[in-house]
Order: sequence, then C-alpha cells, then structure tokens
Amino acid sequence: MALRRALHFVFKVGDRAKTATFYRDVLGMKILRHEEFEEGCKATCNGPYDGKWSKTMVGFGPEDDHFVAELTYNYGVGEYQLGNDFLGLTLQSSQAVRNAKRLGWPLTEVGEALYLTQAPGGYPFYLVDKEQPSSDPVQKVCLGVSDLQKSTHYWTKLLGMKVLENNEEKKTVLIGFSDSQCKLELHDNSGAVDHGTAFGRIAFSCPREQLPGLEALMKKENQKILTPLVSLDTPGKATVEVVILADPDGHEICFVGDEAFSQLSMVDPKGNELLDKAMAEDKSDEWFAKHNKQKAAA
Repeated sequence: MALRRALHFVFKVGDRAKTATFYRDVLGMKILRHEEFEEGCKATCNGPYDGKWSKTMVGFGPEDDHFVAELTYNYGVGEYQLGNDFLGLTLQSSQAVRNAKRLGWPLTEVGEALYLTQAPGGYPFYLVDKEQPSSDPVQKVCLGVSDLQKSTHYWTKLLGMKVLENNEEKKTVLIGFSDSQCKLELHDNSGAVDHGTAFGRIAFSCPREQLPGLEALMKKENQKILTPLVSLDTPGKATVEVVILADPDGHEICFVGDEAFSQLSMVDPKGNELLDKAMAEDKSDEWFAKHNKQKAAA
C-alpha cells in the first residue's frame, strides 16, 4: 500500500475572507488553486448542497508531497454546526505561532512548545512551536471514533494503513500509509461520534487500477460506500475518478485515481488572484444585510 498517499482534508467554511486570513497570514500556507462551480458536486464534495460553491486548496506546498486543506464554501451558508468528529490538525511551525501572536489570533498553550488555535468555524489546529521543516510541516489529522479497535481494524486491514503508535493512556492509535506522510490519529471518544453539519472528508490517492478492487472489497465486507466509482469533471482541467467510503463511525473517505489527480492538483499560479477575485465579487453578505436576513446556518 506504499502507493497510497494522504492528500487533504475537506473543511466547510462559512466565512471565506476570515478563513483565507487564517490559512494565508496565520499559518503561512499558499493558495494552490481556486475553482468556482455553479452546481453541487456529484460526489458531494461540498456537502449535501446543490447550489453554487467554490473549492480552494491551501497548503505549504504542492499536493504531490504535502498534505493540504480543501476549503469548500457554499454561497448562502454562513455557518456549520461542529460535532466531535474532527479533533484537530497538527503542524510544526514556529513562524505560524509568531504570526498568530503578531496578529492577535487566539492561542492557548496546551503543552511544551504546543499551542491550540482555531480556524474560523471553530476547527481546532495544534501548532508545534519548532522551526518549520523543509518537508511537509503537517504532521497528523485526528479523528474521534466510538470503538478504537473496530476503527483500527477498518483502517489497517481494509484500507491498508499500518499502525505506527498505540497510546493506551491517551486512547489513541497513530496510523499511516508511510512514515513520511501526514498521519491519521484515531482517538477513542468513549461514546458516539457526532458529525454535526460541519463534517469533513479525508482524501487519499491510489493507482486508478485499485479503485474497482477497493469498492469490491467494501461490498464484500458489507462496509458503507457513499459514492460508487464515479468520474468528476473540473472545467478546463483533468477528469478524476473517485470512490467515496464511510468508516464504521461515518467518517467520509475519498479515494481518487492518482494519475489524473496529479494533473488536476497541479499548482495554479493564479490561485491567489482567483480567490481574491471571487471574494471581491461575492456580494452575498451585502445582499443578506440589505434584506435584513442572515445567511443560513446549516
């Protein structure tokens, strides 16, 4: 399974401008690409919404060798309800800590050289106050689970990850496809997992030829398939094939064919400009204010 790779985590965002400030100015990430869509995604990339939406990919470097964030913005939805499913993304960057302090972005020291902050919408981010490495600074994503043993079995035996660390005291298991990639940490919530309406999705790539076999395995094991193998079009860019799964707690998992995705995920030098243009042209806040209304809370 060395050919499988962690790609990104999908966050739904209600305030695109504040979110851009957090990722660009606080964390120091770059806008890798920005795309606008007139209707909902066939694989519900933007959630269960069928209107206009945008996708912005942000990271410390290209998705070929960095774990990045996919920010999905649904026009007309102003906020989402958090659950206890996404428990944090950890990255190493003393520069991000300095940026947060300089900009007055709230930071809480939660350990030795470790700070907790929040992205707009309340998503937790852990900042390790050490020099940013030349490789990917993103270390791990933590997801809450209701049965650690059952979840570990799913992610390792069915999806092919390997256990890298087991901490019985903290009730966590650290897993990954390789030591050099962003890891996934499963944390026992000691109870049911609530996904709220802000629920995200974690994405991985694999050789395209593995997708039908992965889908067949999930059918054989009576596991949930949210979207069977489907092709997704991005105007003017590569068409990719994906299978969307759900683990025992309903965490959404996307597997995408690597060959086409490598073309789709190429960094667009105009990404920053396209995001700024889209935000400048987005008059939805003014429209709602003018009509004495509030954007929908999902």
